[in-house]
Amino acid sequence: MRDPSGPPEREREAIGDVSGLRLLHLQCHIGLDTLAWARAGAQVTGLDFSEAAVSAARDIAGRAGLSSRARFVCADVHDACEALSHEVFDVVYVSLGALTWVPAVELWSAQVGALVAPAGRFYLHDVHPLACALAQEAPFFCGTYFERAKPKVSDSGFTYTDGPELTNRRNYWWNHSLGETVTALVHHGLLIEGLTEHDWTLFQQFPWLVKDRRGYWTSPPGGPAVPLSFSLLATKLEAPINV
Repeated sequence: MRDPSGPPEREREAIGDVSGLRLLHLQCHIGLDTLAWARAGAQVTGLDFSEAAVSAARDIAGRAGLSSRARFVCADVHDACEALSHEVFDVVYVSLGALTWVPAVELWSAQVGALVAPAGRFYLHDVHPLACALAQEAPFFCGTYFERAKPKVSDSGFTYTDGPELTNRRNYWWNHSLGETVTALVHHGLLIEGLTEHDWTLFQQFPWLVKDRRGYWTSPPGGPAVPLSFSLLATKLEAPINV
């Protein structure tokens, strides 16, 4: 029977058996998804730029008895290669809510491409960029779909962790179209094996979303189905493809 605190079945099926593999989770925050892969048998590394988040991840790993299979490194994702001494990994993994904090997907992809070992795998599940351009009140556009140098700015007192209200509320975030993301990854030696757009996500991004029988958030019955998240699976090539 699968450990309920392990990774979701859809991700296990996409990535395959990770027993004994080196797995890197970029932008891991407090490491809950990182440790799920440790439970699945991987030797995991989580990287995040927040010292508080990394400290919490180490504490959770210790209390879960997973310290021997998990390490956490505090560094900006754009400095990941240097922070990890140019180590490469069998699997590089990025989970929901990461890309929106990255100003330029090309720079981010350069790090990803350098961190995946030859013939290794890269898996990404994130918010669909079209959903990031939709209004809160109804499914119509209120922002740009494509990457722009200037970020959007918002203020929020809470995060997905449901912790206490934040003191620092200002957020800056960027959108990246699917084409921009895929092309940037290909530029850095990754062969795209699958790209799936989902009409669901894992949190109530908009007040008009409803929870379905699977526990996912999606459009109301009878309403227009819109892409809310996407998943991507890629393999590292020996040499980059010129695009």
